[in-house]
Amino acid sequence: MIRYTLTRLALLLLGLLVASVLIFVTLRVLPGDIAHLIAGVGSSPEQQDAIRERLGLDRPLPAQYLDWIGGLLRGDLGTSLLTGTRVVDELAQKAEVTVPLGILSLLIAVVISVPLGVLSAMRRGRADGTALSVGAQALAAVPVVWAGMMLVVVFAVWLGWLPAQGFPRAGWNDPAAALRSLILPALTIGIVEGAMLLRFVRSATLQAVGQDFVRTAAAKGLTRDQALVRHGLPVVGLSVITVLGLQVAGIIVGAVVIEQLFSLPGIGRMLVADVAARDLPKVQGELLALTGFVLIVGFVVDLLHRVIDPRQREAS
Repeated sequence: MIRYTLTRLALLLLGLLVASVLIFVTLRVLPGDIAHLIAGVGSSPEQQDAIRERLGLDRPLPAQYLDWIGGLLRGDLGTSLLTGTRVVDELAQKAEVTVPLGILSLLIAVVISVPLGVLSAMRRGRADGTALSVGAQALAAVPVVWAGMMLVVVFAVWLGWLPAQGFPRAGWNDPAAALRSLILPALTIGIVEGAMLLRFVRSATLQAVGQDFVRTAAAKGLTRDQALVRHGLPVVGLSVITVLGLQVAGIIVGAVVIEQLFSLPGIGRMLVADVAARDLPKVQGELLALTGFVLIVGFVVDLLHRVIDPRQREAS
């Protein structure tokens, strides 16, 4: 287990290194000139050159990259070119919105998908099982923006139960208001991601029903449903843990869109604004933080899978 953990940790660090190179190079080849943007329309070439020299943008790219990585190792992601604030401080502030939104979305997706996915498999061939399967396929195909707009129309405009946009100025100092502002965005992401996960849970449950150990348990006197619940669902749970790790990336992508739709001051909304403003240090830090979060979740999922599933330990 120790060797496996160290190997996965090395792969995690290698993945972060490759991601940092790709992020840095990709942002440098984007069209547009940050010096011209800061200097303003009508600025002279000399003024723009002075800004490039002051910001270090006239240095070779390898030197700029090594400076960035050196700062990163010291816990410093640089300073915003436009606002002068530390990127780490802004990320920490925006994460107070994005992280709870992601966790709440994932919980909603799991609560929706696991019981309904198992029920859909157990009721296969019946009207309710077919309806669940068709409904999941339809919801999984719905664009997340359209789903969000429908929820706003129903719960904010028609019923008036929840706010349509914004986040309280007091933030989590007013936890009830903060939580209410996240419910609709989290429902939007959770329903769409949950519909995708439901289809996987249904498929994994159907495969478990056909396994020898489930049929053996049924032959010993258990009903099919009892055999599935006692012996099949633990196997389904292992598969769900793996897929949940992959769905974190989908939830982060959904958060970028949903924070725009619901005017939430999170990392996703900040990222879109910073890309438009060509604030390279902030965009670099935001992309690397999101990439690192996805890689760390994958690392944790792999370790959990290894600890829970005895077959993997025996295979090693």
